[in-house]
Amino acid sequence: MIIFPAIDLLNEQCVRLKQGDYNQKEVFNSNPVEQAKSFEEQGAKFLHLIDLDGAKEGSQKNFEVIRKIREAINIPIQVGGGIRNEERIIKLLELGVDRVILGTIAIKNRDFLKEMLSKYGEKIVVSVDAKEGKVATDGWLEDSGIDSIEFVKELIELGLKTLVYTDISKDGMMEGTNLDIYKKINELEIDLIASGGVSRMYDIEELLKMNTYGAIVGKAIYAGALSLKDIFKVVNV
Repeated sequence: MIIFPAIDLLNEQCVRLKQGDYNQKEVFNSNPVEQAKSFEEQGAKFLHLIDLDGAKEGSQKNFEVIRKIREAINIPIQVGGGIRNEERIIKLLELGVDRVILGTIAIKNRDFLKEMLSKYGEKIVVSVDAKEGKVATDGWLEDSGIDSIEFVKELIELGLKTLVYTDISKDGMMEGTNLDIYKKINELEIDLIASGGVSRMYDIEELLKMNTYGAIVGKAIYAGALSLKDIFKVVNV
């Protein structure tokens, strides 16, 4: 299982939100580049970057920070947040980003998603962010009314290989993750990256038992509830 330490960028700082609420933010590091280097030094094999300004406003306020992170570390990175056209996908891939994560646009424009999957294949990841089983869009601010599992099945039919699934109600709450939903998704033919509330070794161990492809760890690391060192002792056995 791949562990993806998360860096969420807001105003060029490394922050975490509670349940996706921009009014409940906590700054963990004002230097995201140093944070990325620290994760690599601790043994991370892949980095997960989300541009929260992009997700909310569609802006590219954090593009230079992403560029600096890409230049500073050697491990692969995947980037999401407000990527809603091909121009931005190309710009990130040319920067050296290994995977581009599509969220809102994948839900609102299936034809665009199908075209991007056809052109860029496994470099395209889709993020399904759900609350009470329904897909949320626009930086988690809007409820699409679409059933999340049915949408995942549709993504598989379109040829998607890798999925990030976040239970918004668990995100940043330090109360554990939604293992039930991950069991359902792991029965489908897709590489699942579990996100939202992965905050205990129990979560890691259970996701491992399910043969989950990957897990994103964010606030638990910053808050000291989990350490990458301890996680890698279990994951890399």
